[in-house]
Amino acid sequence: QVHVVESGGGLVQSGGSLRLACAASGFSVDYYAMSWFRQAPGKEREGIACISSSDGNVYYSDSVKGRFTISRIYEDNRVYLQMSSLNAEDPAVYYCAVDGSFRSNCRSVGWASGTWYDYWGQGTRVTVSS
Repeated sequence: QVHVVESGGGLVQSGGSLRLACAASGFSVDYYAMSWFRQAPGKEREGIACISSSDGNVYYSDSVKGRFTISRIYEDNRVYLQMSSLNAEDPAVYYCAVDGSFRSNCRSVGWASGTWYDYWGQGTRVTVSS
């Protein structure tokens, strides 16, 4: 059974860094496109990063480009989101999502839409203090 669990959220000072992890079970992260989304109170869910399974592509939203890095470690069977220079726009619940098609790649158009993802975690909360 496919399952993903996020961890690593917490309280961090503005300008600080945090690394989120998405632990996968029931499948290998090497073979599926995986993304991070976030949702702040009163705002719509936002796709912020995607990593493909086989074409080497990685995508970022403009809001996090240059500050966040998505990566995958096969041995851990986890996908990570390294976040730096956190600011007042970043507090949210962060979710990991999986495109359930084998050897899926991030869609060049639409990767940030939740429509394409079949499995979601419960989320981990990130809070940024000023």
